[in-house]
Amino acid sequence: MTLAEISDDFALLDDWEDRYRYVIELGKALPEMSPELKTDTNKVRGCASQVWLATTTEDGRLQIIGDSDAHIVRGLIAILFAIYQNQTPDHILKTDARAVFADLGLKEHLTPQRSNGFSSMVERIRADAQLAAAST
Repeated sequence: MTLAEISDDFALLDDWEDRYRYVIELGKALPEMSPELKTDTNKVRGCASQVWLATTTEDGRLQIIGDSDAHIVRGLIAILFAIYQNQTPDHILKTDARAVFADLGLKEHLTPQRSNGFSSMVERIRADAQLAAAST
């Protein structure tokens, strides 16, 4: 699912409960993360839920896989993938996911814990992008 599609779908949903259900549905559509990737190295610190993110670089673009034990967080991961998946490290470092979340109206509707966890996920992806950029 693209960010434009997610944004369009959000615009059609007036009720925040419907939007939360939609975010959960996005999370359910995420590909499964192999249990071998759910390591301490891939665990994202600063999240109240269990969250794992793993990145690889293919043809100069980051490929990200992730998972969480919380349905809503899996949905947030799906939105992050719509923003960052298959992008160059340079593009990732220039893209402000927090602004995208604010544009979607998620910023004011997430609990402080979820917002902190979201920030931790963004920082993890940005750190992986910086490492990928430095190795090219």
